[in-house]
Amino acid sequence: MAAGRALGKEIAEYGLRLIYGGGTKGIMGAVASGVLSNGGQVTGIIPEFLIDMEATRHSLGQLNELIVTPDMHTRKHAMFERSDAFVALPGGIGTLEEIVEIMTWAQLGRHEKPMVFANVNGFWDPMMELMRHMTDEGFVHTAHRVQPLVIDDISEIIPGIMAQAAENASIDRDGEDAVISKM
Repeated sequence: MAAGRALGKEIAEYGLRLIYGGGTKGIMGAVASGVLSNGGQVTGIIPEFLIDMEATRHSLGQLNELIVTPDMHTRKHAMFERSDAFVALPGGIGTLEEIVEIMTWAQLGRHEKPMVFANVNGFWDPMMELMRHMTDEGFVHTAHRVQPLVIDDISEIIPGIMAQAAENASIDRDGEDAVISKM
């Protein structure tokens, strides 16, 4: 929870907007609270059926923007479209599913947005070992596209994202339009 609030504070201090799944409880609620209590902007995107399970209607009213979707698929697509980077704090199956989907889209060439595993107390170490194993066994064919940042220190997440975004923006794209036009 402390890591979530600290990340929220960092997001606000850098003048960034949090785009997240709309939950006002748990670690994601702590991130949103950290952003809001430090003067930042928060957009919550939540499916109707989760409102009373992952949030309270009162807390949702505190967000700067709330988007209610009909289902999880629409929620994830809206979050993807509006986000410039993705951070996975320690979490459960839903967190794992969402970050793996984002990595899958990167592997398929659908985006080059920074992806971060906030490795609080080594939480994601087993996941990183699994990814190494999958790559070593030849199951991650385009591993160069699946390069998530693994950051232990919450205060290094935003600088890491900004550095990777700047690096991605500076990649020479000469000839890319010609290749795409032939597809």
